[in-house]
Amino acid sequence: MHEEPQVPNYGKPGQGVLLKRGLCLAIEPMVTQGAHEVKTLKDGWTVVTVDGKLRRISKHTVALTDEGPRILTLRENDYLEHDDVVLYRPKEEVAA
Repeated sequence: MHEEPQVPNYGKPGQGVLLKRGLCLAIEPMVTQGAHEVKTLKDGWTVVTVDGKLRRISKHTVALTDEGPRILTLRENDYLEHDDVVLYRPKEEVAA
């Protein structure tokens, strides 16, 4: 999910978009085998590394609610979920 406002995952602390209730974020970290420089292909969507080395992108959509962040894209067998995520999940949340 991509919607305004765009919230970059870099910058100076306290200088970015205010994260508040009602905001949905697409969190998309990229891990690369080589350099960090990337480019977007002509399709306007596909991102590859400039040096052509392997890369991995993981995505989750998170809604900011009155009860805290709610991960909307969890699967029951989401083996990449960090153990600490349970500390931030509302008790009534279930896997999507």
